[in-house]
Amino acid sequence: MRHYLNWKTFLSFVALAIVAASLYYTNQLAGKLADEEKKKVVEVANAIKTLSNPNNTNTQEVANASNVIAQNTSIPLIYTDEKGRIQGFINIDTVNSIERNNKIVEDKLAEFRHIHQTILADYGTGKNYVYYGESNLLKQLRFFPYVQLTIIILFLIIVLFALSSANRSLQNQVWVGLSKETAHQLGTPLSSLEAWMELLKETDGNNEVVQEMQKDLDRLKLVADRFSKVGSAPQLEEENLVTRLRGIVDYMQKRAPQKVAITLHVAEQEVPVNISGPLLDWVMENLIRNALDSMSGQGKIDITVTNNQQQVWIDIQDNGKGIPSYQVKKVFDPGFTTKKRGWGLGLTLSRRIIKKYHHGSLFVKSSEVGKGTTFRIILRR
Repeated sequence: MRHYLNWKTFLSFVALAIVAASLYYTNQLAGKLADEEKKKVVEVANAIKTLSNPNNTNTQEVANASNVIAQNTSIPLIYTDEKGRIQGFINIDTVNSIERNNKIVEDKLAEFRHIHQTILADYGTGKNYVYYGESNLLKQLRFFPYVQLTIIILFLIIVLFALSSANRSLQNQVWVGLSKETAHQLGTPLSSLEAWMELLKETDGNNEVVQEMQKDLDRLKLVADRFSKVGSAPQLEEENLVTRLRGIVDYMQKRAPQKVAITLHVAEQEVPVNISGPLLDWVMENLIRNALDSMSGQGKIDITVTNNQQQVWIDIQDNGKGIPSYQVKKVFDPGFTTKKRGWGLGLTLSRRIIKKYHHGSLFVKSSEVGKGTTFRIILRR
């Protein structure tokens, strides 16, 4: 429950409250305006009655009635006799064609019958009925809340997008700074170790030990180099992806449990792609290491390369414990981890390397608890 009660939810509730209050207030205004228009229609009906009486010789009443009708420039109305035959209309746009004109008025009459209650007017020659619609102002007032709702939703989307972008940018700055600081901190002990290595080489009998230590030292230099490249655009060079992946598989297989098999599946020997070799190694090693962590010391990891015309797909599939569906969308979030140890930055930085530097994508293709997970890397040609 606490996961859903965040600032975005609060902002959404505030927006809904504003919309609800606006709808209520606008409906109240529309109701009052509708009552006022009904009163005006009754006044117009009485004015028509006055003008329709041939025996009325009161010039003042006739003038007032004409003035009431003339002042009604917004409310459309139609009056008929007791048999429903149209006797006249006001504020309805017509055309020159009589046939077309009659059709317009008849359609409006059918519409008005469903909008408001009929007003009965007895003009002395029989019962007459007045049907009326809504003024443009009232229509706009009824439509206004929906316009306002659309504006608020668009504003809310823009605000959420802007805040998310700002938050993402801040997170990226933190991770980039952390990576560069890590590379900087590793530089001093690496330089010292390299100096000690030179001293060991001068002593006889240490050749085998020195060679192995040199391999680990070179590996540490590579790790520091990778961290230093995060945050700065690397130079992409065309390489044979197959050769690069075979090197990664051989390296990780030697460091994996004996009962775990890491296999590369590729139909071609040459798959040229523009990549940053050290950074792609980092991504692959991180994904393979996560796959190893999801196993209980035994299993298999299959790396499949699919060479398409416009893209190259790299699928990393394991038969580990899998990822629950509700966690799949979180695995790339900074700080998210299911391990007891770790900062939860590996997949975040891996996606950044593939997306920002290689202009590709990294995502969870499929995952099922108890059966394993497949990550897919897409690299553009």
